[in-house]
Amino acid sequence: MRCVMSPVVSDWFAHNTSTAADWPAARLVELKADARIAVVIPARNEAGTVGEVVSLIATELSDLVDELVVMDSLSSDATVAEARMAGATVHSVQDVRPDLGVQAGKGEALWKSLFVTTSDLLVFIDADLTEWGPHFVTGLLGPLLTRPSVMLVRGFYDRVLDMGGVPSLEGGRVTELVARPWLALHQPELAEIVQPLAGEWAIRRSMMERLSIPAGYGVEFSTLLDVHALHGLDGIAQVDLGRRAHRHQSLHDLGAMATEILAVAEHRRGGVPSGVLSPVDEGTSPARSVVLKLPAEERTWVDRVVGVDERLPAIEIGGYRP
Repeated sequence: MRCVMSPVVSDWFAHNTSTAADWPAARLVELKADARIAVVIPARNEAGTVGEVVSLIATELSDLVDELVVMDSLSSDATVAEARMAGATVHSVQDVRPDLGVQAGKGEALWKSLFVTTSDLLVFIDADLTEWGPHFVTGLLGPLLTRPSVMLVRGFYDRVLDMGGVPSLEGGRVTELVARPWLALHQPELAEIVQPLAGEWAIRRSMMERLSIPAGYGVEFSTLLDVHALHGLDGIAQVDLGRRAHRHQSLHDLGAMATEILAVAEHRRGGVPSGVLSPVDEGTSPARSVVLKLPAEERTWVDRVVGVDERLPAIEIGGYRP
């Protein structure tokens, strides 16, 4: 879904969109100067892929990346062992600031990474990638290293959905059915962000630590909306990363993800869906949630509890040291 671009948005697209090929690693090593760079990989039960993701970054980008961190989100498989064996420093969300409680969500893992990293620039890469390359990292870093006004860089790509062995480019279902339609209706100036929910993105620590972070899958949408609110279009860039393949989720899991995205959007429009925004909670269950009714066997229904908590900006947490 694309809106007709206004001159302002058209100008932004022309000047703030690049490709990974524009940012070769050797050039970025020269540009980084004293800047420190962290690659953070949130992971939950990704033992089959996380090792290869870590290994490729560790071997190909050792001159560029200062911190390579896997944030384990309560995995029950060998994710931690595989990540460590491949060369990552691994932290469990339950061990990082346990005084703040813990929740099992992507945003929680990214938020807690602020307490165990020190780098100026943060690059987030998903742990379940099966078709990608180190150019994902270098592409996302390029605009941050060359343009001080850019706070947030979003990747975009052809998302490959394997349907019975036949590759398809019909991935990104929540993006196309929820996020992009919402932006077209309510924030059309962001309609040229190709993939607003892309799992691969980069941000300045000085920006990330000042944002409220949803504990779950709403983190990509919230950071986009919040950076735009604070810095306008010029604070955002996007990079074409080529093709991306990963493990896809079930339709019911995507329904939960869509609920989190809409909760983020509703809150930022001034509405508060059922009990959103609990900054800190003890235990592993969300303090605030909404309930989805999902079909089960023999025309019965089961409840799917979807947490919609958000964490306070890290800069406001006692003991936080950037």
